[in-house]
Amino acid sequence: MALFHVARYAGPEAAGAEAEADGRARALLERLQCRARERQLQKQPPQQAPEEAAQSAPAAGKRRRRPRRTRRREGGREPGSPPAPPNKRQKTDDEDENEDEGAESSEETPAESSVGAEAAGSPEGRGGPPPEEASGPLTHALVLGGFGRSKVPKVQPFLPVWLAQPSCVGKNVTEGLVPIEDIPEVHPDLQKKLRAQGISSYFPVQAAVIPAVLESTANGFLVSRGGYRPSDLCVSAPTGSGKTLAFVIPVVQALLHRAVCQVRALVVLPTKELAQQIIDEADRMIDSMHQSWLPRVVAAAFPSEGPRDPCAVFQRTQPRVLTAASMCCPQMPLQKLLFSATLTQNPEKLQQLGLYQPRLFSTGSAHRGPSDPDIDVDEDSGGKYTFPTGLKHHYVPCSLRFKPLVILHLILEMNFSRVLCFTNSRENSHRLFLLVQAFGGVTVAEFSSRYGPGQRKGILKQFEQGKIQLLISTDAMARGIDVQGVQLVVNYDAPQYLRTYVHRVGRTARAGKSGQAFTLLLKVQERRFLRMLEEGGVPGLERHDTPSELLQPLVPQYEEALSLLEKAVKEERKQKAA
Repeated sequence: MALFHVARYAGPEAAGAEAEADGRARALLERLQCRARERQLQKQPPQQAPEEAAQSAPAAGKRRRRPRRTRRREGGREPGSPPAPPNKRQKTDDEDENEDEGAESSEETPAESSVGAEAAGSPEGRGGPPPEEASGPLTHALVLGGFGRSKVPKVQPFLPVWLAQPSCVGKNVTEGLVPIEDIPEVHPDLQKKLRAQGISSYFPVQAAVIPAVLESTANGFLVSRGGYRPSDLCVSAPTGSGKTLAFVIPVVQALLHRAVCQVRALVVLPTKELAQQIIDEADRMIDSMHQSWLPRVVAAAFPSEGPRDPCAVFQRTQPRVLTAASMCCPQMPLQKLLFSATLTQNPEKLQQLGLYQPRLFSTGSAHRGPSDPDIDVDEDSGGKYTFPTGLKHHYVPCSLRFKPLVILHLILEMNFSRVLCFTNSRENSHRLFLLVQAFGGVTVAEFSSRYGPGQRKGILKQFEQGKIQLLISTDAMARGIDVQGVQLVVNYDAPQYLRTYVHRVGRTARAGKSGQAFTLLLKVQERRFLRMLEEGGVPGLERHDTPSELLQPLVPQYEEALSLLEKAVKEERKQKAA
C-alpha cells in the first residue's frame, strides 16, 4: 500500500484544527503528569491515610508544572508508519495500563503524538521522580582549573641495589679514628712506615676501604674469597678525608713481594699536578669518556691471543663464562677502584666503566630505593654531597667594580697568611694577578696553564712554605691538590656548577682541620647560587657584608693600580703582536 503526503497552504479551517489539536495535546499532557505524580506517591512510604491521599491526588493534579524538554517516546508514532524497534527494557505494570490510552491517542494528528511522546519520555512520564527529587546529596568533586598551589612529589630515581644501599662510612675525620693495630691485614712493614710518617690511626674511609681491597689480594692469583674475580669498588667521600691513602696502601702491599717487572697498577688522573701528587677524581675521568681512554687501558690490560710464552701464566686473560675449565688455571683479573668527592650517581655513566659486581662506600646516607618509598633522598646529609665538618661557608654581595677590593680587604684586615683564589678563566686570573701586584702590600702569584709544569711545581712549593700569601688559580688546581695550611678559599668568580664549588672549597679544612670559604656574588647571581648550594646540602651558609666605609681607605691606591693594570695589558698586547 502506498502512502502519500500532500502539503498545501493552511486556510482558516486548518488554523482552527490546529488550535483544537493543541487543546487535546495539553489535556493529554496534564492527564499523564497526574498519573506520574500518583505513581510517585504510591512508591513513597505511607505518611498519611489512604483517604487523605486520594483527596490530595486530584488537588495535586490541578497544579500545572512547566513542561520539560524530554526524549521522544518510541510509542508515539504516526498511524501506518513502520513499527519501532522493540525496546529491550521490560515494561512495568503502569506502562501496561497506559496501552489503551496510547491506542486512543494513535488516531490523533502527528502534532498530538509528538507532544504526548515528549511528556511520556520525561522522567515524570516514565514514572520516575522529578530531577529535583531524584538527585541525591551533593558530593565533593574535583574542581578543574583551580589556581591553588600544591607541593609536587619529588621524582626519585630507580637505582641499582649497590647504589641505593651503599656501605655508610663516617664523614667526620676527627671522630671514629681506628688505630693502626686494629687492622691486622696491613703488612707489618707498611705499619712501620706509617708510624715513621707520624700516622698512628686511620680515618673512617681508610678503615672501611683498606680491608675490603686487601681481601681481594689475600688469595694470590685466584683473587677474591672463593671467587674468580674480585668486586670493583666505588668510594664517595668528602675532600681531605684520606681517599688517596685508602688505595695506596692496598696497592703497595699487593706488589710488595712481586718481582715481575710489569705494570700491575695504573692510576688515571685528570691533571698533571694531581698525577704528580697521587689519584682519585674518578668523576672527572668519567666525564672524559668520549676520549676513549678506558678501552685502550683495558685492551692493554688484556693482551691479544698469541703464541704462549713462559710467563703466560702471569698474564691476564679476558673474563669468560665461569665454568670448571675456566677455574683450573691461575687467573689475574682486573679490578677497578673509583675514588671521588663528587662521584656520580648516574647508573648510565657508571655503566660505561664496565664494573663487575660493584660495591659503594659513601659518607652520605643510603639513597631511597623502590622498597622504602617513605624515606627521602639523603635524609641525614641534607643534600647531594657531603663537606668537611670544619669548613665554614660565606658569601659576600658586592659590585663588579669593587670585587678586587673585597679580596684585598679580606687578606689585609683578617690577616690570612695562605689564601687560595679561584677564577673561571685564565684571562681573569692573569688580570687579577696584575692588579693585586700593582696594588702592592700582598705577595701574590698566578697558577695557570700560562706556566710550564716545572714552574707550577715551584709555585706550589713556595705557597706551602708561606712565601706566597695569595695564589690566584683556575680550576686546574681545584681537584685533588693537597696544599698544606690553606686558611681561606675565595671564589672570585662564582662557580657555575655545584661539583666545581665542592672541589674548590675542599682545598681547605682538610684532614680534620678548620677553614673558611668566601664566594663573591653579584646581585644577579645571588638567587641562582644560593639555590644551588641549598640543593647541594651546604651547611650554614652565612652572609658576610663589607660596608663601603671599610673599603674607602683602599680606594685611592686601588684606582692607581687600575691605571697601572691598563698600561700593563697594553704592553703585553704589543709584545704578542711583535
